[in-house]
Amino acid sequence: MRRVFASLVLATSLTACATTPTIYGPSNGGDRGWSQNRIEQDRFRVRFAAGSDTEFDEAENMALRRAAEITLDNGGDWFLVTNRQREGNDRNPVGVSTGVSISSGSRGRSSRGVGLGLRFDGDAGEKSVSLMILIRSGPLPQDPNAYDARNVLANLTRP
Repeated sequence: MRRVFASLVLATSLTACATTPTIYGPSNGGDRGWSQNRIEQDRFRVRFAAGSDTEFDEAENMALRRAAEITLDNGGDWFLVTNRQREGNDRNPVGVSTGVSISSGSRGRSSRGVGLGLRFDGDAGEKSVSLMILIRSGPLPQDPNAYDARNVLANLTRP
């Protein structure tokens, strides 16, 4: 029983480590990283896709970072987020469950059982954040959805 349990724990650990880590960079057709589409001259859709090693807030910060880079690359000072979408979930891709049972039958006989269950969910923890942004120049308005591109980069690119 100990060998079986040790083997299951090892398999679970290896499976959890086998996923591609989320890093900041272009997706290049992969399942992690940022992508962007120009909708109009001053309007972009920015998407950041992340795995189970990244929380939604961190994925959103990476999308905001890319939006700030796009803004500065296109001569803007600030950007306005006009639409924000989150897709996916924060579930752990590997789940473990246990169970114990005790039963008694006729003639005083009883039995006991212990069970261990493993769940491997390849889509668990996959998430993406999409932002629709408008690039603007000049003074930053008092709007909670308006971001100064230089400040975003200064705050989100620290080690």
